[in-house]
Amino acid sequence: MELEQIMQLIEKVSDSTLTAFDYEADGVKITMEHGKMPEMVPVMAAQTVQNAASDMPVKMSAAAAAPAVTESSNGCLVTSPLVGTFYAAPSEDAAPFVQIGDTVKKGQVLAIVEAMKLMNEIESDYDGVVKEILVKSGEMVDYGKPLFRIG
Repeated sequence: MELEQIMQLIEKVSDSTLTAFDYEADGVKITMEHGKMPEMVPVMAAQTVQNAASDMPVKMSAAAAAPAVTESSNGCLVTSPLVGTFYAAPSEDAAPFVQIGDTVKKGQVLAIVEAMKLMNEIESDYDGVVKEILVKSGEMVDYGKPLFRIG
């Protein structure tokens, strides 16, 4: 199963009224419960899975990689579009992409979320001022976790 297919499956289950879903094929078992992170259990040895994964091309649809934006009275919440590790800067010794009080434009990179050794840029879908940064660099984030409040 390709990453794109897995991402589509996650979206479909998340949007449905299902409470649990199991899938098993080609040595991969996927178990999902609504509101929980998907669990992938390889049937073959971990090293084989790691080697196979490094050889697979990875493509994410624009919809799956786009951060979710939620309007509120205190501004706009930019949430994580995927599960991974949040990074506020492009490298450990670099300045953060944005800080509280910075003015941002739509399409400007706010942070990076690393998932499966891929760096995914989180772009602003909103023009405004960064009011809050809701996570710390290096922190694990789940799908839908609020990252920034932009007002």
